[in-house]
Amino acid sequence: MSRIVRSSKFRHVFGTVAKKEDCYDDLRATRSAWDSNYVAVNPSYVAVLYEAGGGGAFAVIPIGMKGKIDPKLPLVTGHKGPVLDIDWNPFNDNLIASVSEDCTGKIWGIPEGGLTTNMTEPLQTLNGHKRKIGTVKFSPTANNILATSAGDFSVKVWDIEKGKDVLSIDGQHADLIGAAEWNANGSLLATSSKDRKVRVIDPRSKTVVSEGEAHQGVKPSRVIWTKDKLLSVGFTKQSEREYCLWDSRDVSKPLNRTNVDSSSGILVPFFDADLSIIYMAGKGDGNIRYFELVDDQLFPLSEFKSNTPQRGLGMMPKRGVDVSSCEIDLFFKLGVKTLEPISFQVPRKSDIFQDDIYPDTAAGEPAVSAEEWLGGKNEEPKLRSLAPGFVAKKSAVEFNPEKVEAPKELSEKELKAEVERLAQRVSYLEAELIKKDAKIKELSA
Repeated sequence: MSRIVRSSKFRHVFGTVAKKEDCYDDLRATRSAWDSNYVAVNPSYVAVLYEAGGGGAFAVIPIGMKGKIDPKLPLVTGHKGPVLDIDWNPFNDNLIASVSEDCTGKIWGIPEGGLTTNMTEPLQTLNGHKRKIGTVKFSPTANNILATSAGDFSVKVWDIEKGKDVLSIDGQHADLIGAAEWNANGSLLATSSKDRKVRVIDPRSKTVVSEGEAHQGVKPSRVIWTKDKLLSVGFTKQSEREYCLWDSRDVSKPLNRTNVDSSSGILVPFFDADLSIIYMAGKGDGNIRYFELVDDQLFPLSEFKSNTPQRGLGMMPKRGVDVSSCEIDLFFKLGVKTLEPISFQVPRKSDIFQDDIYPDTAAGEPAVSAEEWLGGKNEEPKLRSLAPGFVAKKSAVEFNPEKVEAPKELSEKELKAEVERLAQRVSYLEAELIKKDAKIKELSA
């Protein structure tokens, strides 16, 4: 009996690990069990959460610094607690944001060519969350706009030049937030939480546009945007991995729900918005599945397989891929001590630029200013061609941070005095309550 094979130009896409000399070896990657990607990459640098004493740190490695990494590699070491997540500014390849268990976010300016000494002073510090900050994400269109989520169950939107949380979405989540992701034009945020719900939030009105019950397992879940839809990944009650596709206008019920397997590692999804390809990599797995999104369905393309498990993964922006080899996506896979580039390519023999697999992509330039975005303006991302000969502006929008006074840190003596003052206040209020209770009983007798 004949079988109809679905036609797709991506059906034979394959992944290839870089040669050993083109990998990064002898890294001291973080041993944190926090559910983040651990890796962030742009065309100039790859950043990796690092193991370091005396607080939190991450490494910033120039893309060309391949091979064995110097054990004395300079680090970014300004946090007082472990760094939990990092994200590169999409409009400036030398600006990176980090968030930490110390309840702060920080903005760092990486000098051209990389660090030569440890960096301890950020360009800006973001104070406002009351618990550890777990996720950080720059807006894809608005300059200097950043979203964070934290253990206080809030999502904050920051103007990083002013160092202020210009918007705060509080009281909408009942448990830890695992992901807070912008849509393509930066008008909405999608979140997934351990309260087992997926939400679509309008950050400027501080309202939940839509929400729905997602994954019933106790392990963390993730959500990403896929143009006008959402893809969430998580676990069933039986601890099987699954994914759901949602209509972003109404997430009360998924368009479809699909079981993946019974492995225990958290699935990490990525989306190629230019080609509608979704990648799913499980933490602790050696494989990366990839699918093509067509209408409301995910069609499996193939699977990259490896014997070495991945602890984290970072996806290169499309402006950093090699079009001469028909490379459509490039990932950086973090192992125990290694960082391996994995190139996904469409097998074609022609040397001519393949415009059907390289539509115009994000240019690395802001479409709106922070003030315009806060005023309600939405714009689609600015695009550029990847054709050879096209020279784009260097992705380096100026950053001029305003000085923000840090909250005063109390000494041990001052803290003890404050505790004593508060204890006295509690005793006084308890005594007042006893008096009022007695008076109520007297009046009701």
